[in-house]
Amino acid sequence: MRLLLCILLAIPYSLQAFAEQDEGYRSPPSIIADLVDAPRSPGVAISDDRKWIAFLKRPSTQTLAELAQPEEKLAGLKINPTIFAPSRALGYQGIQLKSLDGSVALTLNNLPQGKIMDVSFAPDSQKLAFVLEGEQGLNLWIYHLASQRLHKASERFISASLRGEKYLWLDDSSGVYTRLTVASADQRPKQSLSATKPVIQTTDGKKAAVRTYSDLLKSPYDEALFEFLTRSQLARIDLAGKVTLLGKPGMISEFSPSPDGQYLLVSQLQKPFSYMVPYSRFPKLIEVWNTSGEIVKSLAKLPSGETIPKGFDSVREGPRDVHWRADVAATLVWAEAQDGGNMSVDVPHHDALFSLAAPFKAAPSEMLRLERRYSGIQWGNQGLAVVSEWRFADRTLRSWKFQPANPQADWVLFQERSYNDRYKDPGNFVRQRNQYGESVIKIDNGSQVYLTGRGASPKGNIPFLERYDFSNNSKERLWQSEAPYYEQVMLVLDDKVTKLLTLRESQTEQPNFFVRDLSADKLTQFSDFPHPSPGFVGISKERIQYQRADGVALNGTLYLPPGYDKSQGPLPVLLWAYPREFKDKEVASQVKDSPYEFVRVSYWGPMPHLAQGFAVFDDPTMAIVGDGDAQPNDNFRTQLVQSAEAAVKTLVDKGIADPERIAIGGHSYGAFMVANLLAHSDLFKAGIARSGAYNRSLTPFGFQGEERSFWEAQDVYATMSPFFHAEKINEPMLMLHGEDDPNSGTYPMQSERMFAAMKGLGGQARLVMLPHEQHGYRARESLLHMLWEQYQWLETHVKAAK
Repeated sequence: MRLLLCILLAIPYSLQAFAEQDEGYRSPPSIIADLVDAPRSPGVAISDDRKWIAFLKRPSTQTLAELAQPEEKLAGLKINPTIFAPSRALGYQGIQLKSLDGSVALTLNNLPQGKIMDVSFAPDSQKLAFVLEGEQGLNLWIYHLASQRLHKASERFISASLRGEKYLWLDDSSGVYTRLTVASADQRPKQSLSATKPVIQTTDGKKAAVRTYSDLLKSPYDEALFEFLTRSQLARIDLAGKVTLLGKPGMISEFSPSPDGQYLLVSQLQKPFSYMVPYSRFPKLIEVWNTSGEIVKSLAKLPSGETIPKGFDSVREGPRDVHWRADVAATLVWAEAQDGGNMSVDVPHHDALFSLAAPFKAAPSEMLRLERRYSGIQWGNQGLAVVSEWRFADRTLRSWKFQPANPQADWVLFQERSYNDRYKDPGNFVRQRNQYGESVIKIDNGSQVYLTGRGASPKGNIPFLERYDFSNNSKERLWQSEAPYYEQVMLVLDDKVTKLLTLRESQTEQPNFFVRDLSADKLTQFSDFPHPSPGFVGISKERIQYQRADGVALNGTLYLPPGYDKSQGPLPVLLWAYPREFKDKEVASQVKDSPYEFVRVSYWGPMPHLAQGFAVFDDPTMAIVGDGDAQPNDNFRTQLVQSAEAAVKTLVDKGIADPERIAIGGHSYGAFMVANLLAHSDLFKAGIARSGAYNRSLTPFGFQGEERSFWEAQDVYATMSPFFHAEKINEPMLMLHGEDDPNSGTYPMQSERMFAAMKGLGGQARLVMLPHEQHGYRARESLLHMLWEQYQWLETHVKAAK
């Protein structure tokens, strides 16, 4: 273990370096830089028979060269036009297979060059498929576990420009359904100067509260290019490589086979395109095809979603969330708004659910009516399923158990809570495969189900496994995590629910997989991942609870550098936070994590600066509460400052913080918080604001959890916008932003305008625009430079401040 003093003496940076080295990419001290290259936890895929687990090796970062590959920004998508796929995909670097009994371990050697993506086992658990992104395009590869043979399924390239499943296994594991490209990159439409013409849009007199979107279509050429890049051909590819084309080419956005494998549900984007909303709100055609690609049923032709009413729980009219019932052979279910898509309309039921069974000749039948907005169904069998509904105004969520075979029979309320209320979260249903190979709720004795969850409580998260009986609404706790460990159920391995795959960790022990046998009270370690940040061993962690001036209880996690004790005196402190909105102050006060979780030191958050001699107060509650009819943002500034004051006072009173050397930092809405606190308080010596938004009038139809438009709440927008109060910021603020940030509301102009305001007003600011980066940063060069900027800013303006 390296003591704090040794770490600091080994850092060869001077304060003068910050002023002199102002060009090019920089790197922080090695103990911090090593975090960027630290091994990441692997991805995981598990076979349906629960006998195999695939560990998928993640790369630590990407390179600038990868991010700088060709890219077209169209209708909210970022597409690599050379390979008809999303640009900047991260992917995996390797695959290792291990039997869950620990007897066999296989590494897939001699993998082809490229990025591995979308790894999945076949339904028979004897084959593993993945998509490989190469220089020419995406190909499907299949690995046979018995013979250990790896082969390319077809030379045809997969089209993945539109998000969604790249392929789906047939239920008999004989092949896959996928979308294939129908053109080559050199056939892309040409942009002609002679074809250039004015772009004209007109209103139709209807209100359309369109939120702020980036990368929208802007011209007829954009439309032509979007259609070219997103057109594909649905196809079936068998294990011998035979390709069967289905239907006609189109802009196929979604496809899924029915549980019995006899039909395909296919959604396609339609014209006219919109310059106001992303592709997800374009007109849509929803059809049922047979397995030969012939149209069996045209279910819906949805118009453009430009005119969806204002509100986070408002929706497009017509069928939505169309899907196959998982518990029967071939029945479609969907929701339709009964309020014109507008939750502010006073009606007894806001949504209705409809169903239509094969052969799809009859009229749809109404299945359920919901008082609030439909948010999904979890299918079990014909006697048990769970439907959920929600409402944004009071942040409520309700779930009901009902009988799919007799949906009008009495419902049983399963949960009713604020969706922010962690303490009342019942957890997630344990699932199993049914006769169709579909994932459904595991049900015993007609009414008993099993739940796993994080078990949030005032003592922290205590993960659990329990049995719940709908016949009498009783619970039986079968297992729960025990101190000093934090252990989560990842998968139930047997039908008796006695054998579990868990992820286990402690403050000092990195997470690893274990097999826990409840019947034998036996625990067997399954994986042995290395410590990701050995240079930070010895960090101390403490959950601190405190109260702000208006009585709201708050909490946060304090981290102290290795070897520190109070005899060394108070430390400089970095607070790193993110404001959250609530309708209930009791819910706002809830504890969010566990004291026994592993101390993860990631390059992304504030933890690297422990090596700099800072204490870190991570995720202190910045609760913005709107009681009763009040909206949270009506008192945003007051509550934000009160929260920060309470956090600072607590750290100073504990003797941890030097009140003259405290910094505030945050990302996205956290950056918005930083600028507000620097403008409206004198608590902090400096701030770090990454990828933020500062002028809310640039997002006039709502932002974050604010539903009201600028014209309905101009005072709120102005009061909350630090850009309107930039003259009050008299502390140094470092701003970082990705040049290609597509996130709604945080496009790069936000930081550029804020910097210009501070420069014009004589403020002290530094703006770092990172080439090729989006809302989060991915390139190794960018991450190292981000850490260098933060390190130097804190060193200069906080740690060594006079």
